[in-house]
Amino acid sequence: MTPRTMMTNAPFEKKHPAGEPNSGSRWHRWEPHIHAPGTLFNDQFGGPEKFDDYLKELETANPPIRALGVTDYYLTDSYECILNAKTAGRLPNVQLLFPNIEMRLDIGTIEGRSVNFHLLVCPDDPDHLKELRRFLERVTFPAYKDTFNCTKDDLIRLGQRVDPNTSGVAALRLGAQRFKVNLSEFRKTYNENAWAKANILIAAAGSKVDGTSGVREPADATLREEIESLAHIIFASSVAQREFWLGMRCASKEMLEERFGGLKPCMHGCDAHRLDSVALPDGDRYSWIKGALEFDALRQAVIDPAGRSYVGPMVPLGASSSQVISSITIGGAPWATTPVIPLNPGLVAIIGARGSGKTALADVIALACDATEYPLSKASFLDRAKQLLAGSTVSIRWQSGEEEVRFLDVDANFSNNEFPRARYLSQQFVNELCSSEGMTDKLLAEIERVIFEAHSPSESDGAADFDELQQLRAMRFREARQREEATLESLSEEIGTELEKQNQIEPLRKQIEEKEKLVKGFTNDRSKLVLKGSEQRVERFNAVVAAIEKVRANVSFFTKQEQTLLSLQDEVGNHRQFQAPEGLRRAREKYKESRIKPQDWDSFLLDYSGDVDGTLETTLDAARTTAKNWRGTPPPTNIDLQIAYVQDDAVLEKQPLALLEAERARLEKVMGGDQQTAARFASLSKTISQENAALERLRERLKDAEGAPVRRKERLKEREQAYLKVFEAIVSEQTVLRELYEPLMEHLGKVPGTLEKLSFSVVRKVDLESWASEGELLIDKRLKGLLKGRGTLRGFAESMLKGAWIAGSAQTVAAAMSVFRDKVTDEFLEQLKSADPETFRPWSKRFAKWLYGTDHIKIEYSIDYTGVDIRKLSPGTRGIVLLLLYLALDAADERPLIIDQPEENLDPKSIFDDLVGLFLAAKNKRQVIMVTHNANLVVNTDADQIIIAQVGTGTQGCLPPISYTSGGLETKAIRTAVCEILEGGDRAFKERARRLRVRLDR
Repeated sequence: MTPRTMMTNAPFEKKHPAGEPNSGSRWHRWEPHIHAPGTLFNDQFGGPEKFDDYLKELETANPPIRALGVTDYYLTDSYECILNAKTAGRLPNVQLLFPNIEMRLDIGTIEGRSVNFHLLVCPDDPDHLKELRRFLERVTFPAYKDTFNCTKDDLIRLGQRVDPNTSGVAALRLGAQRFKVNLSEFRKTYNENAWAKANILIAAAGSKVDGTSGVREPADATLREEIESLAHIIFASSVAQREFWLGMRCASKEMLEERFGGLKPCMHGCDAHRLDSVALPDGDRYSWIKGALEFDALRQAVIDPAGRSYVGPMVPLGASSSQVISSITIGGAPWATTPVIPLNPGLVAIIGARGSGKTALADVIALACDATEYPLSKASFLDRAKQLLAGSTVSIRWQSGEEEVRFLDVDANFSNNEFPRARYLSQQFVNELCSSEGMTDKLLAEIERVIFEAHSPSESDGAADFDELQQLRAMRFREARQREEATLESLSEEIGTELEKQNQIEPLRKQIEEKEKLVKGFTNDRSKLVLKGSEQRVERFNAVVAAIEKVRANVSFFTKQEQTLLSLQDEVGNHRQFQAPEGLRRAREKYKESRIKPQDWDSFLLDYSGDVDGTLETTLDAARTTAKNWRGTPPPTNIDLQIAYVQDDAVLEKQPLALLEAERARLEKVMGGDQQTAARFASLSKTISQENAALERLRERLKDAEGAPVRRKERLKEREQAYLKVFEAIVSEQTVLRELYEPLMEHLGKVPGTLEKLSFSVVRKVDLESWASEGELLIDKRLKGLLKGRGTLRGFAESMLKGAWIAGSAQTVAAAMSVFRDKVTDEFLEQLKSADPETFRPWSKRFAKWLYGTDHIKIEYSIDYTGVDIRKLSPGTRGIVLLLLYLALDAADERPLIIDQPEENLDPKSIFDDLVGLFLAAKNKRQVIMVTHNANLVVNTDADQIIIAQVGTGTQGCLPPISYTSGGLETKAIRTAVCEILEGGDRAFKERARRLRVRLDR
């Protein structure tokens, strides 16, 4: 059959023969309290065809009435009349007809009326009328020194004792009017009658006029509590009453169980006494009961009032119709002896003996929803039976009307679907996510997905997933961290360079001292080559050499300026042609969510302000011209060595270099005497010139090195600030991530019970071991000193840095690092004091990069269950956390959830404490299909549909025949199967019934 949807105007659903698959417990409209023409009191039905008109109103009611409780005072006459009409073919939509005996207690209300209560009688017993009359005979009313039974004859007799002049119907009405039931006596009579306890449910009126709400006097408070304790059902329609009896108001569930015997369903009927109110309760407050159209559905509603009963214009909303599987059909499969299987929109439990085809059905449903993981697990039915599934198909029908077909031979048409229409937690999938090897990426991804979907659309900033949202929120601070870390590295290199220069001060001073001695020696050697009488020429020669050095420095200065300007000119061109356009392209891509208009991006193209090209050209021309002028042009060679190239009164330092060098060469020849001496003089002069140039460079280096301590001190301050900014970025990112989890934490805080065991925290993880080990590689741990021995450095870091790194503010971390650096830096440097520059230079860079590096600090979130990090939990407990995610926290996912044996690796207490409540909540918002061996997961979750898998004897080379029967727990045959198949099933039913005072026979 095609299962109907949960719409209030759904077509009539016929009862299913025993064993035929049906979709189990569905919402139906019940009319539990309606009078009929001929009712004993206040009969306002009129007209010549009043009974036929009455039946027509019932037959055309919308929403259609499926179960009808025909009501009359103390008697069954109205019920018998309607039952006869039903037997004659009337009321075809009504599948359950039962008597409702309305009685009055001898307890009054503040409105001057008696408290009403009702006996709702199960009609399953063929002799139910006979047994009901026998029970009513035992209900008595003492009056006039006599005792009257609740029978028609005794009610007439009582009426005649009140007024001897009455007879017939008048005496009956008068007797019924005076007949009042004593609560204590009724309770005794009810408890002593086995048939009554098994077949009658008691409903107490909850109204103020004639119900328990009208019993308000302090002296009567105990009476009210006694009435409501005896009742299984409260006839009331207000939201306040319903919530009170579900433990959602001033009385807790525990208080209701202790004082009133448990939670109670509220029901409401039209209480019609005239034609225009038939099937029309006030405010369209219809009674809805979830279950098959049999009286046991009402018993089940007494056991689970929150999940099985409702008063309102329409049934409680569940999953969207587009997200509910209505049925599946297995085609081309001789082994599937039940090819069409309807599915309930709530909780579906698939049970059966081992090897009966339970997982096979779950695999087939998942495949139909494109939810099967590929490649298939070797334990999968679809893989094990692959050779026998060729040509078989599964057709899925969604409640919204869509139909799709898939081949069961997965290889025939499989492609990994990026949009599965269900979530399938196969045993293999759960084992993979929750393996003992540690938290896998898949489990982490699932947790992140749930965290992301806990955000409302307005909070998710348009992100598509957790990674995108995390990147969007944290991007600014991650980039800031990267920038500051790059600054740290650059500053550390500069500090290392300055430290290297500082260490060269003394060596440079010694080199300068030695170089000065060397130059002095060469100068003395040269002076010995000068002929007597040439003193003035020597003085002139020295002046020319000094001028040459100064002019050569000028030439060098402007030559360097020219080359620098040329390099700068090249960089400007490269920036304009390549760097700026590429930077703009990256910025547009990186910040595309800024939504800046394409034409507006042009203004972000980086360029130089002012006339950069003009400045460069002008300065370059000036440098070239000046350098050229200082170089000069070599003069013509003078034949006469006595003629000077430079006049005696000329300022030598302002002469071109070429002219000065010509003059120097002339003087060398003149002063040297013979040719050999002149050559020796020229050689020494050249050497002295070179050594003086080297000496000048040494002095420049010394001057630079002597400024290194000041510069290093400035860089150290800058590095401290950069380190502070790195941790400001880390703390900011940590804050952003913590905010990502706030919606989920708020949700956890609002839901008591199991969810309180789950918590999330964002933490800094520090790999102190690797950081300390890297630092130890930079020192010789054998040498004496503060850091001697393996692990010493780690101990200092443990005590001085770790706490700040893990939980400190940016300022705390910076201060801790400053103290640590002051303690260990000198110790490190002491070991390298005698190292040569080639050794010190790379070491100092490594040292600085290590000391101020932050690669060992990561931001992670910790997911804890009962205070224990999920990574330290057993696979079974991880499974509970996984189910917490899917059942309770995954509010955004409305797709069907298919679970294969969620109880695996879980102890019974965990199942009851942690899972039952989750399944009860989840089935109200999404379709849940589970394969299970656990009775608690079927009985205590009040599964809406039980599918029983059975396997027959197969033949060689063929799959054995597999059949599926189904129904709801309100059906006795289904309860019997649950008790026989599931271990502890009978015990689960009895325990639940004991707690809830209602027996459901197997």
